[in-house]
Amino acid sequence: MTATRPEQPTPEYVPGHGLLADKVVVVTAAAGAGIGAAVARRALEEAAGVVIISDTHERRLAEARESLAEEFGEERVRALAVDVTDEAQVQALLDIADEHGGVDVMVNNAGLGGTADVLEMTDDEWSRVLDITLTGTFRCVRAAGNRMRAAGKRGVIVNNASVIGWRAQEGQAHYAAAKAGVMALTRCAALDVAPYGIRVNAVAPSLAMHPFLAKVTSDDLLAELKQREAFGRAAEPWEVANVMVFLASDYSSYLTGEVISVSSQRA
Repeated sequence: MTATRPEQPTPEYVPGHGLLADKVVVVTAAAGAGIGAAVARRALEEAAGVVIISDTHERRLAEARESLAEEFGEERVRALAVDVTDEAQVQALLDIADEHGGVDVMVNNAGLGGTADVLEMTDDEWSRVLDITLTGTFRCVRAAGNRMRAAGKRGVIVNNASVIGWRAQEGQAHYAAAKAGVMALTRCAALDVAPYGIRVNAVAPSLAMHPFLAKVTSDDLLAELKQREAFGRAAEPWEVANVMVFLASDYSSYLTGEVISVSSQRA
């Protein structure tokens, strides 16, 4: 019988240290209170010159932009509603970065989950999860990589994968396939762009707590998921964001093609 893991306290939030000073940072799926929003905030705390946030939900995106601009300055926060399944919209997002000197850091956080038994899953359910989560990430990697190469920038791309890309879970064939694809894309893209000094890495979180997850997940399931974690608790979105910012910073200058597990559940 597995012993109950005591829930460890969440560590204190660490202040910024200028890791992204003057960088132009683009973050997809950054509205709301999840990982993308935490990355945008952390990038600003780490002295990014401009952070450009995107999302498909225009109202939440506007609210996120207003909140960040109020705290960090109007001139440092831009926003654009973007659907990563649309190439023209992805290019428009990078056009905004060009207005500020071009993208230095591209954080690809957009993804779509869902639960469906593989025997009952429809083509549409499969395709939509793959198109947003995997192909959407590919579109953003390609767009940002091309802009960085053209500008001669030694830029950084950080993708959001998931531990489910490594391990099996019922009802998650489409999402697991997409996230495993993001991992493979990260490794291969890193080699393709290395001659231009561009780095590509990914994080693989497991359970990161935010209000939407709490809303759509039962208390019993959340308790079970927390017990699978070494610290007996979910990660805070900012704890995942910290790792993404590390990967975007010069502290990881020799790190590329890697997937960093922000979890105890790699396998």
